Amino acid sequence: MATSALEAAFAHHAWATLTLIDACAGLTQAQLQHEVPGTRGPIIETLAHLVDADSFDLDILEGRDLAESKYAGREPDALRRAMQRNAERWATLVSESLDPDLMVTEVDPTDGFRRDASVAMRLAGALDHGSDHRSQICTALTTLGVPPPKIDVSTYGVEIGTIHETPGTS
Repeated sequence: MATSALEAAFAHHAWATLTLIDACAGLTQAQLQHEVPGTRGPIIETLAHLVDADSFDLDILEGRDLAESKYAGREPDALRRAMQRNAERWATLVSESLDPDLMVTEVDPTDGFRRDASVAMRLAGALDHGSDHRSQICTALTTLGVPPPKIDVSTYGVEIGTIHETPGTS
């Protein structure tokens, strides 16, 4: 169980992404290539982007050389393994005493783009990015007639025992 609100938020983030990857693992190659207007792109590309961006965010926050960032690939099994590693990395990172105002620099090794942002904004951005793309993938699954998994915070809380629900009488 999480010991801080930040740990709980990132535990949900990782769980939701892993749950979505698992839901997509049984799709055909044609279904994985399904694209819905208004979303980032095909399901598999969006999943890979989500996992790769997560790895990239962690590399930045951990002070790693971005030229050595690795991409997970485009297969659900590889994405799952990469996201499991990310889940462990997030758990370690957010369990530390983080200075929310500390500025962290990102320099793109391919074109020199530079961004300086606080740790707080980078963490918020990672959660926002994950939620946005998971929602897009769920929309794409729905248009395929595939029920998307329930990956909301309440479902997660019930699953891990931190939310208790009692049905109403009517």
